[in-house]
Amino acid sequence: MEKLTTQEEEVMLHIWSLKECFVKDILAQMPDPKPPYTTVASIVKNLERKHYVKPTRVGNTYRYAPLIRENEYKGTFMSGFVRNYFANSYKEMVSFFAKEQKISSNDLKDIIDMIEKGKENG
Repeated sequence: MEKLTTQEEEVMLHIWSLKECFVKDILAQMPDPKPPYTTVASIVKNLERKHYVKPTRVGNTYRYAPLIRENEYKGTFMSGFVRNYFANSYKEMVSFFAKEQKISSNDLKDIIDMIEKGKENG
C-alpha cells in the first residue's frame, strides 16, 4: 500500500465518508477556500493510479468508490508511525502525548476502559 500525500489523504477522507461520489461531491464537502475542480480531479486520478479508488463511468463522468477501507489504511500507516517515531512502542507514544498535554487523564481513563471492554469481548 502506497503512502498518500496530505492532499490525497484529505480527499480520501471525503471519499470514505461519502462511500461513492463524483469529484463535485468531494469539492462540495471541502472547506472554503475550495481548491479548483481540476486540482481535486487530478488528486482523484492519482488515487485511482495508486489503487485507492475505483472509477465507474456514469454518462460522461466517473463515480468513485474506495477500494481500501479507512481502518486498513490507518492501521498500516499508524504502525509505521509508531515504529519510526516511538521505537515501536504505543506506550511511548501515549506517554509523549500525555507529557505534551495533548491527552487528558480522563482521555487515558476512557482508553483504559476501552481496552478492558475489549478484553471482555475477546
